[in-house]
Amino acid sequence: MPPPNADLAVTWAFLEEGVDHIMTKLQTGVSYSKYMSLYTVAYNYCTLSKMHGTHIESLGMTNRTGASLMGADLYNNLIRYLVAHLKQLRQSTESREDENLLRYYAGEWDRYTTGANYINRLFTYLNRYWVQRERDEGRKGVYPVYTLALVQWRAHLFFPIQQKNTKLASAILRLIEMQRNGETIDQGLVKKVVESFVSLGLDDADINKACLDVYREHFETPFLAATEQYYKQESETFLANNTVSDYLKKAEERLKEEEDRVERYLNTQTRKPLINKCEDVLIRQHAELMWENFQTLLDYDRDEDLQRMYALLSRIPEGLEPLRKKFEEHVKNAGLASISKLVGEDAAGLDGLDPKAYVDALLDVHTKNSDIVTRSFRGEAGFVASLDKACREFINRNSATGTLTSKSPELLSKHADLLLRKNNKLAEEVDLEDALNRLMVLFKYLEDKDVFQTFYTTKLSKRLIHGVSASDESEASMISKLKEACGFEYTNKLQRMFTDMSLSKDLTDAFKDRMQQNHDDMDISFNVMVLGTNFWPLNPPTHDFVIPTEILPTYERFQKYYQTKHSGRKLTWLWNYSKNELRTNYLNQKYILMTSSYQMAILVQYNKNDTLSLDELIAATSVPKDHLIQVLALLVKAKVLVNEETDQYDLNPSFKSKKIRVNLNLPIKTETKAESTEVLKTVDEDRKYVIQATIVRVMKARKTMKNQALIQEVISQITQRFAPKIPDIKKAIDTLLEKEYIERVEGTRDTFAYVA
Repeated sequence: MPPPNADLAVTWAFLEEGVDHIMTKLQTGVSYSKYMSLYTVAYNYCTLSKMHGTHIESLGMTNRTGASLMGADLYNNLIRYLVAHLKQLRQSTESREDENLLRYYAGEWDRYTTGANYINRLFTYLNRYWVQRERDEGRKGVYPVYTLALVQWRAHLFFPIQQKNTKLASAILRLIEMQRNGETIDQGLVKKVVESFVSLGLDDADINKACLDVYREHFETPFLAATEQYYKQESETFLANNTVSDYLKKAEERLKEEEDRVERYLNTQTRKPLINKCEDVLIRQHAELMWENFQTLLDYDRDEDLQRMYALLSRIPEGLEPLRKKFEEHVKNAGLASISKLVGEDAAGLDGLDPKAYVDALLDVHTKNSDIVTRSFRGEAGFVASLDKACREFINRNSATGTLTSKSPELLSKHADLLLRKNNKLAEEVDLEDALNRLMVLFKYLEDKDVFQTFYTTKLSKRLIHGVSASDESEASMISKLKEACGFEYTNKLQRMFTDMSLSKDLTDAFKDRMQQNHDDMDISFNVMVLGTNFWPLNPPTHDFVIPTEILPTYERFQKYYQTKHSGRKLTWLWNYSKNELRTNYLNQKYILMTSSYQMAILVQYNKNDTLSLDELIAATSVPKDHLIQVLALLVKAKVLVNEETDQYDLNPSFKSKKIRVNLNLPIKTETKAESTEVLKTVDEDRKYVIQATIVRVMKARKTMKNQALIQEVISQITQRFAPKIPDIKKAIDTLLEKEYIERVEGTRDTFAYVA
C-alpha cells in the first residue's frame, strides 16, 4: 500500500491492479483488507493537496485546489483503463452471432456492471467532492464512476457492435420471431440484454432520471416494425385459409401473447405502442371483414364468437359503432318477424289477438337480445341503447298495430288485467310479481303511456267493481311500479279508486246496521259502491231504466240515508255496471243466476208471466230495443229463456246446468269494442288539455319564446307520456291565443309572450 503522500504513478499503479482484479476476476473475491486499502489510497490521493492547502495557478485554473486536479488525474486514468478493457471485450464479440453473441454480451454485461458498482464505492470520495463540484460548475460530460462506466460501455462496446448490421437488436428480434413461431427461447437472456439497452440511456441534464433513448432507438423502433411486418403477413395468410371465427381466436391469443411479452422481458413503456401496433394490424386492418360476419354470428347464436368480436373491436375507437347499428336492425327485424308470425297464426285476426301471446312474443325477443347484450357485449351502454331503440320501434309499430301506436298499450293493459284477475294461472305471488315485472320491461318502451294509463284505469275499475282482483297486494304492487316509472301524477287516480273502495265498504256496513235496526223486512242482500266522478272512468247509462219493484224499497232507503250524511252530493246510479244474483224457485234444482241489472230486470218479469213479447219487455224495463235484443240473446244462449217465435220470449221450465252458480253476465261484443273507442276518445281529449297545460307552464317560466323553441320544449316535456304531433301543438297554441293565456309579441310573426 503506497504512503499517504505517494505521487500519481505509484498511486495509480496500485489502484489499477485492484480495479482490474475487480473488473476481471471478481468471482475469485477481494479481501476486506485489500478493498479497504484501495479505498484508503484513492481517498489519500484525492485529499493530498487539500491537506497541504496548495493552490496551482500555472494551469490557468484560478481558485481550483490541488484536490481538484488530483481528482481529474484519477478520473482520466480510470477512463483510459475502461476504454482499454472494453476494447478487449469488443474483439471477442467480432466472431460471434445471434444467441452466442447475446450470451457473451449478457455475461460480460453482468460482470462489468457488478465490477463497476464496486469501483463506484471505491471512489466514493471522488464522486462526492470532485465529480459533484465539476457537475455543479456545468461540466455535463463528467459523471459519477458507475455512470462513467456505462457511458464507456455504450461508446466502446455497445455502439460498435450495433453498427455492424444492428447485430444485438437483430439477434433479439430473431429470438422473438422464433418464439412467435412456437419455439422455446431463453427469455431470461432476452430480458437481460433488453435491460442493458434501458440502462445505457442517459439524460445529461439529470443523470438520475430514467432515459429510454438508447432502448427506443436501438430496440423498440425496429421491434415494432418487425412486429407489424410479422402480424401483417400472418393475419393475411391465416384469413385466406380459415374462417373469421378462427381468426377471432387467433387474434385474441396473439394479443395476449404480446401482453405477456411485455411482462416477461420488455420495458413497460413499450406496452402501449406495441399493443397499439398489434391492434392496428390484427383488428383495424380486418375490421370490415369482422363487421360483415357479425350478422352470421347473431343469426346462429354464436355467443363465444360474439364475445371475442366485441372484445377485439372495442379496442379500436371506431370498432363498435357498425356492430351497434347492425344489432339494432337485427333486434328490430326479430321483433317484427315474431309479431308477423303471431298475427299469421291467430285465426281470430287482429281484433281477437291474444294479449298474453302478444306480450310473450315481444318479451321473448327482448329477453333473448338483452341476454346477448349482457353476455356478449358486457352490458356496454351503446348496445343497451341499440336494444332500447329497436324495442321501442317494433313494440310500438308492427303488423299487429299497423299505424296505430295505441294498439300495443291496449294489448299490454289487457294482459295486465288478465294477470291481476282472480283465477289466473299465475296466482302464486312470486310468479305473479315476476310476470308484472316482465310486463313493466315492455311498458318502458311504450310511446303512448297515456293510452295504457286510460285502458289500465278502465280495466282496474271493472276489477274493483266486480270484485275480481287477484289480491290487493298485487294491485298495489303494480301501481307502485307504474308510479316509479312515470311519477305520482300518473297513478294518482288509481290510488284514489282504492280509497273510494275502502270508504264504500264502511258506508255499506253502516247502512246495513241502520237497516237492521229500523227495517226487519229487508230480504235482499245489498252492497253499494259510491265512487268519485273525477277518479273513475265510468259512463252513466245513456237511457232510462225502470227500477224493478223487488229492489225499489232498498234503492230508496239508501238514497235517503246517503242524503242525510252528504246533503250536497248527487248520486248517479250506474245500472250498466251493477250486477245481481237471483235464486230460482221454479225448478227442482235451486240455481243462483249471476246477472247484469238489465238481465235481472228482464228475469223478474217472469215472476208473474211465463211468456213475454219484446215490446212488453221494453215497456217493463225501458231498455232500448237494440240493446235489449243483445241482452236477451245471452239469456237465450244460456237456455234460461226460449225464443221459438219471433219477438216472443218464454221462461224455460226445463233449464239445466252442471253448475249451481250460473254466470249469465257475459260481455256483449259491441260493448267491448265501444270500450276501446271510448278509451281512445278520452285519450284524445286528455291530450289536448295536457298539451295546453304544458304550453302554459313553459310560457309562465320563460315569459317569451319563439314558436320553434316552444314546440321543441313541449315535445321534450310530454314525450314521457306520449309522442305529441306538431299539428296538435300548433292547434293548442291557437286555442291559448284565443283564450288569451298567451299573445303574439308585437312586430314579430313567431314569438309569443305569457299573459300574466
